[in-house]
Amino acid sequence: MTIESNGTEEVENKRMKPNFKHILAQKSIYIAALSACLIAVAAFAILSFLITRDSRKNNEGFAKKTFFQKYETLEKEFRNIEEYQYLLRALIQKDGLKNYKEYSSVLNNMNRKENLMPYSWYSYYDATSGKSVSNSSLSDVLTKKSVEARYTKIENNRSGHFRDFLTTRKDTTYWVSYDSLVLPKKNILYYGSAVSLNDLHEYFSNIDKSLNNYAYVFTKEGICISHPEKKYLGRNIFDFTDVQPKDTICSTTKSGYTEGTGVSEYLNLEVTRFVKPLKTDNFDGYAVVNHVNFLIDESVSNTKMYTVYIFLAALFLIVTVFILFQRAANIAYQEKEKIQSEKNLLLVENEKMHRVEALHQLQQLKNNINPHFLFNSLNSLYMLIGINKDNARRFTMNLSKIYRYLIVPPQENIVPVAQEIKFIQQYMELLKSRFDEELTFDLIIHNPKSLEKRIPYLSLQLVVENAIKHNIATIDHPLDILITVEDEGIIVKNTWQPKTDEDVQGAKFGIDYLNQVYDFFKKNSVNISVDGEYFICILPLLE
Repeated sequence: MTIESNGTEEVENKRMKPNFKHILAQKSIYIAALSACLIAVAAFAILSFLITRDSRKNNEGFAKKTFFQKYETLEKEFRNIEEYQYLLRALIQKDGLKNYKEYSSVLNNMNRKENLMPYSWYSYYDATSGKSVSNSSLSDVLTKKSVEARYTKIENNRSGHFRDFLTTRKDTTYWVSYDSLVLPKKNILYYGSAVSLNDLHEYFSNIDKSLNNYAYVFTKEGICISHPEKKYLGRNIFDFTDVQPKDTICSTTKSGYTEGTGVSEYLNLEVTRFVKPLKTDNFDGYAVVNHVNFLIDESVSNTKMYTVYIFLAALFLIVTVFILFQRAANIAYQEKEKIQSEKNLLLVENEKMHRVEALHQLQQLKNNINPHFLFNSLNSLYMLIGINKDNARRFTMNLSKIYRYLIVPPQENIVPVAQEIKFIQQYMELLKSRFDEELTFDLIIHNPKSLEKRIPYLSLQLVVENAIKHNIATIDHPLDILITVEDEGIIVKNTWQPKTDEDVQGAKFGIDYLNQVYDFFKKNSVNISVDGEYFICILPLLE
C-alpha cells in the first residue's frame, strides 16, 4: 500500500462521498463474516463425517485387537490346565499305587498357594471287595450305576486321551477330566482333575479385566462351560443365545473366525460377536468374545463433541476479529471525518499521519486473519485426536495462545522482542505438527538484553511465512529456518530453494508493510540478501 497525499483539495474531494463508502465497507464486513461462518459450518460437517467414519474404523480395529488378546488368554489357560493333567498322569504312571495319595495332596497344596483352579482327586476301586477309596465325592460318578442321569459326557477325540464330563453337586457344576490305571486283579485307579465352572469364569475374569467385552466358552456339542452368568453354565448355548451353528463354521473364512452382530443374552445390548475354534490336546470347542457396541458409539460421540467445541471456539475467534476490525474501521472513519472538517494545513498533515497509522493497523489485521492457517491447524488437530490425545491437548493450547495474541494488536504496531520470540516458537510448533521432518527450526540468542527492545508486530511471522510459502520443503530437502538475536537486529536465515514460476507479489507485500513501520519510526529498513545457499533477512531493533 502507498499513502496518497494531494493536500487539502484531495481531502475535500473525499468528503463528498463518505457515507456511501462507509456503508459499502460495513456490508463487506458482514458478508465476509457470514462467508466465514458458512465455510466453518461446512468444514465442520465434513470433518464430523470423517471423524465418525475413522473413529468407527479405529474402534472396530480395537475390538478385533481385544478379541485376539482375550482369545489368546483363554487358549493359554486351557493349555495350563492340560499341563497340570499331564503332570498328574506322569506321576501316577511312574509309581502306580506307591505315592498317588501324596502326589494328589502336594499338587492341591501347590494350586492353593498359586491360586490355580484345578484340584487333583483319586479313586481306588478294589475289585475283590467291591469297595472304593476316594478323596472326592465327584469320583462316585465312575463307580456307581445309573450314572447317565448324573453327569453329561463331553465328547473328546483330541490327542490328550483324557475323558471329560460335567456333573453338578450342591448347585455347582464341575468339569471333570480323568484317566485310569488298570492294576492286577482287575483293580482300577481313577485319577484326574476337577474345576468348578463358577471358579473357572471368575479366574478368567481376574486375569483379563477388559471392561468393554466379555467371553464364554462352549464345547463342540454346544455345552457352555464358561459364562459370566452362572445360570447358563452346563446349558446348550444354542438354547439361550442367538448364536447359530453356522457361526461356528470358521474353516471357510481366511481369518479363521467368524464376526457378526447380535444382542447379548447377558447385557441385553447390541454386541459385535467373534467366534473362533478353541482346540487343545484335551478340549474341542469354541470361544466367543462379545464387544459392546455402545462403547464405540460413545467414543465417537465424545470425539464429535470435542470437534464441536473446537469449531465453536474458532468461530468465536473469527467473529471477535471481525468485530474488532469493524470497531477500528468506525473509529478511523470518525477520526477521518473530524480531521477532514478542518481546512487548515496543520490538520491536513495530521490527517496524513493518522491515515498512515490506520493503514498500518489495517495491514496488520489483514495479516492476522489467515483462514488457511486456521483450517490447516484444525486438520492437523483432527489427525492428532486419533493418534495422541496428549499431543492434541498441547496443540489446542498453542492454537488458543496464538489467536489470543492475534486478536489484541498493540497500539503502535511494535512489541517487545521477547513477546515476538515466544509467539514464533508457538507458531513453529504448530507448523511442525503439519510439516514434521520437512521443516526444522532453531533459535539462538546471542544478546539477552536485545529481548527488551522492540520490533514490528508479527514481523517474525511474516518472514517465516514467506520462507515457507516461497521455498521447497520436502523430507529429502527440508526447509531449515534459523533465528538469531544479535545486538542491533534479528537475523532470520533459511535455506534458499525457491519454487519455480513463483509469484513474489505476496512476499513484497509483507516486506513493504515492515518497511513502512520502520520508516515511520525513522529506522533503517529491512535488509534482504541471498548468500549462496541461504536467504537472509535482517530486522533492525527499535528502542
